[in-house]
Amino acid sequence: MNLGKVTGTLVASRKEPLLEGLPMLVVRQLDETGEPSGGYVVAVDSVGAGVGEVVLYASGSSARQTAVTRDKPCDAVIMAIVDQWDVDGETVFEK
Repeated sequence: MNLGKVTGTLVASRKEPLLEGLPMLVVRQLDETGEPSGGYVVAVDSVGAGVGEVVLYASGSSARQTAVTRDKPCDAVIMAIVDQWDVDGETVFEK
């Protein structure tokens, strides 16, 4: 699992039929301090996240393990919206 921040949405009018109806969001990876630490991924949203929210996402074969993405051709899925996280006893993020 990775921490990320939803930075945008993606609309694809033509896609694999198994992806029909699945919302897709653009997510930027965050490090343990909440700073951007990597590139962007397009992830299927299985929990109703919105732009600006901090989320947990999985990629690779783990992305196909949610009820929404099972047996779907996706490589990343948002599976949680983060309310708070702490590192070494310090709150890094609170919604």
